[in-house]
Amino acid sequence: MEEDWTNVNIYDKSVSCIMASNANLSRYCSNVLISINAAAAICYSVTNFLRLSTDFKENLNISSRVLPVKMKFPFKVDVSPLFELLAVGQILHVVSIATLVGMMNCLIITLVLHVSGQIDILRRELLTICGNGISQRDSIVTSVRLVIIRHQKIITLSENIEELYSDIALMQFLSNTVVICCIGFTIIASLVRDGAIVVILKSAIFYVAVTLEAFIFCFAGEYLSAKSKSVGDAAYEALWYNMTPAECRILLFVILRSQKRLTITAGNVMDLSLEGFTSVMKASASYMSVLHAMY
Repeated sequence: MEEDWTNVNIYDKSVSCIMASNANLSRYCSNVLISINAAAAICYSVTNFLRLSTDFKENLNISSRVLPVKMKFPFKVDVSPLFELLAVGQILHVVSIATLVGMMNCLIITLVLHVSGQIDILRRELLTICGNGISQRDSIVTSVRLVIIRHQKIITLSENIEELYSDIALMQFLSNTVVICCIGFTIIASLVRDGAIVVILKSAIFYVAVTLEAFIFCFAGEYLSAKSKSVGDAAYEALWYNMTPAECRILLFVILRSQKRLTITAGNVMDLSLEGFTSVMKASASYMSVLHAMY
């Protein structure tokens, strides 16, 4: 990415505009995702912090405060200001972990959007190979050679993203399926109990954040695959009929290579796509219904 930004021609406004628009979009998506994760962590922690567990012993209403994250200490923690300090420390810890997870999700969006921007630049170069009345054979061959080099760089970057996020995506898929199932079951089971509003408030945003996390990985893989296949369409839409048969055969290899779509897999088991996201949601709903029937 640094090399692409370093080599961008500041005098080519269209290339700069493509890269800047993708960078702005990734920045906007990152802010939204980090905000949602932080809001889910704060909502989950604050509802526990404000909740009071009331025990009735010997006809006395004894109220004990509950920490956001349940822990056992060898000393009494429900006295001020120790309780407040521990509660604030736990909230800050939970929010920092949620923000870190959001940053990991933002990174894959940033990488995929950067690759898509490079693909848009590649498609633009393919469409303008013979669009300016170029008659010199050397100029066309040079342009095609530069297109192939850029395409190979895009493939290499995509493979690096796949290598980085393949195992992470597999763990996310497995954990998100279980977490979505458990949170959904908790929300359904709490509807018939007292204090359902507190449980729903605590779990709803967290449910949205976990579901959005699974959707991000699947959408990134789907978007990358769709963009990679558009390279072949751009090569076919180029003015190849102004080239010699030898030069057209070079473009044919570009079309053939683009048919092998770029993608991100979950541990080399399945491709990340919107179909995979629906499979996760279906599996979570199935497990949820089984738990609800057993409960």
